[in-house]
Amino acid sequence: MENKEFTVTNDLLATRGQRSLNCILDLLIVHTIIVSIGTTVVIIGDLTSNYNLTNWAESRTTLEKLLLWAVIVFLYYFLTETYFSQTFAKYFTKTIVVTKEGSRPKLHKIFIRTLTRFIPLEGLTFLSSNIRGLHDLFSNTYVVKKHELNHKKGVIAFP
Repeated sequence: MENKEFTVTNDLLATRGQRSLNCILDLLIVHTIIVSIGTTVVIIGDLTSNYNLTNWAESRTTLEKLLLWAVIVFLYYFLTETYFSQTFAKYFTKTIVVTKEGSRPKLHKIFIRTLTRFIPLEGLTFLSSNIRGLHDLFSNTYVVKKHELNHKKGVIAFP
């Protein structure tokens, strides 16, 4: 078996449109998860007549809501990119997170990538001339078009 070196090139990078759609879809998914958790807690509280649980779910403070949001966002990005190298939005846009060599990132890179998302206004870094955001740069990862990456690497992928 021949060992070929591979490097991600600019033509493989996901477009701004794909990156924007990833962001919007992922935020919608996270919002849906948070609303579902809140609704589930209220329903369980009502079904079990545990009105303290229902009251807590309906009267959380802003800090509690912010903390829940941060935990859900962290878990969503960290778990999906660790196990699948893509979030659910990236699945729909057919993009994937890889290293410079086109391979699956190690756990510490995904951890850095996920933590960097919490830098205030990090999402605005895509407005610069560089198509890679801070979470890509700090973790030294790339979001690429999955099928084009496989084609360029010579990987036969099934639909």
